[in-house]
Amino acid sequence: MLQGKEVYLRPLEPDRDLEKCFYWIYDPEVAQFVLFHPPYSRLYEKEWLEKASRHGEKGTYTFAIVIKSNDVHIGNCGLHGVNPISRNAELGIMIGDRHYWGKGFGTDAMKILCQWGFEGLNLHKIFLKVYDFNKRGIRCYEKTGFKQEGVLRQQCFLRGAYHDEVVMGLIRDEFQL
Repeated sequence: MLQGKEVYLRPLEPDRDLEKCFYWIYDPEVAQFVLFHPPYSRLYEKEWLEKASRHGEKGTYTFAIVIKSNDVHIGNCGLHGVNPISRNAELGIMIGDRHYWGKGFGTDAMKILCQWGFEGLNLHKIFLKVYDFNKRGIRCYEKTGFKQEGVLRQQCFLRGAYHDEVVMGLIRDEFQL
């Protein structure tokens, strides 16, 4: 378990976490910000959770984000495609419970995850991609220290229009808790 100020990260548990994860991915307000898109079945989501709960398999580490004060699971985050030679990984995060948006829990989770990636996995760089319209997410990433590295122009078609994906990165030496 990884401890932050307001949240902790624990491994995902398929039986415990399936219903929430399935609900979040079908909530249009949440799903608009993720880089993958339904339709997914409960069986697919369960299989994904089972794979995600096996830490380190195929260079993936996925966690549940849980609020310390009330033990509520509010989202997921992880490091994917961990490359031990180049020492980098792609970060993904989703605060699935909209009641907890904009309260700093995502930033706290990002800081814990990045610290663990740099110290625990000995990464040199962590990067991510975010849709250009996800202003709240971009602010969260910037607060964690991520810098824009590039733009994949008109990379995806969502909500009736093409949107850019912003590529952001954080180098170990730039990271500060």
